[in-house]
Amino acid sequence: MSKPLLDRFLSRAVKLGHLGIVFADGSASTYGTSAPGFPEIVLRFTDARVPRDIVLDPRLGAAEAFIDGRLLIEEGDVMGLVSLLRANNPWDRGGDIGKPSRLKRWINRASFAAEQINNRVGSKQNVAHHYDIGNPLYALMLDAEHWQYSCAYWPEGVTTLAEAQGAKLAHIAKKLALKPGQEVLDIGCGWGGMAIHLAKHHDVRVTGITLSEEQAALARDRVRAAGVADKVTIPLEDYRDTAASGRRFDRIVSVGMFEHVGRAQFETFFADCARMLADDGVMLLHTIGRFGGPGTTDAFTRKYVFPGGYIPALSETLAASEKVRLIAADVETLRLHYAKTIRAWYANCIANREAIIALHDERFFRMWTFYLAGAATVFENGGMCNYQIQYIRSRHALPITRDYLIGSSGGSPDDPGRLRGR
Repeated sequence: MSKPLLDRFLSRAVKLGHLGIVFADGSASTYGTSAPGFPEIVLRFTDARVPRDIVLDPRLGAAEAFIDGRLLIEEGDVMGLVSLLRANNPWDRGGDIGKPSRLKRWINRASFAAEQINNRVGSKQNVAHHYDIGNPLYALMLDAEHWQYSCAYWPEGVTTLAEAQGAKLAHIAKKLALKPGQEVLDIGCGWGGMAIHLAKHHDVRVTGITLSEEQAALARDRVRAAGVADKVTIPLEDYRDTAASGRRFDRIVSVGMFEHVGRAQFETFFADCARMLADDGVMLLHTIGRFGGPGTTDAFTRKYVFPGGYIPALSETLAASEKVRLIAADVETLRLHYAKTIRAWYANCIANREAIIALHDERFFRMWTFYLAGAATVFENGGMCNYQIQYIRSRHALPITRDYLIGSSGGSPDDPGRLRGR
């Protein structure tokens, strides 16, 4: 029964582009029509269980078959395969690449709800699952200058990943409206790129907190190498403990961390941020978000990539922050910037394939590239974007027009926008 069901699904899912499948019994099927801009992919299934696994849960079933080497891509690559499916059914037109069975959806919802508790112990374990897999992997994937594992910013004329990440740091710095000598909290500081940038170019003192031991160790080394150790400290600390200490900050920035908070902790996160933010303070939250309403995290992402994570809708993010009277002074939606960023990471991983396999193994490489392919294409044709939300406690904290965000004022020497006089 699985082959006819899969045939029916793919006949509906692939109209443009070409998908060929050679089944384990030697039979073959083709789907779609060649079209400019749409990939041409040929797959081979090595056993009869692959169609069943995909029918039961298209995302997780296809992912695990690929990871296990039971779904082989004989023409094209995994980025092309996922692009083909998503481009045929873009979110903008109400499309979907296929829903899991009713039983699978129930299991997913139950598992998702259990994982969303995200207490201190769970948060540290979840962070370690992804970020403590080894700095050498990220060195092969990220930009060498800033070590940014979050959405870059691609203004006109920017062509390299390093330039785009530098532009992102400068863009966020403008929104923070920094003044020399201010105290800044960087929640989820990663490998210290933001903290180093702010201390170096804006003469502020930065406390960068993370739950990843691997990140903290390298961040401290990078801070010393950048010559800003007198301005930047990197404690291994949970934001809830920082808030409990009673410290307050002139500015708070959080980039790519809110996705790990967990929906059950949204109100706690914003309550703690409100406690830590000075009366005339400014906060900038940069997070992956959903174009539509609230949802759930898919089983592949929960199992292999970000356990305990959840991509928030703008509505639920603002609903949580409104309860502590944080004013959303500015909201920017970055629509395609992350797709460009992840495609650059994917290209780096493909170029460093042998090195990554030597660090881990081939199964890991397949899992990692499937994750990146899915992530890139969900920002191109799925329902994901990035939000930058600027918060203030006092309506008088910032100028009443957005002019200070435009032009060269407030930029840094490595801001591509400044160099072009944007």
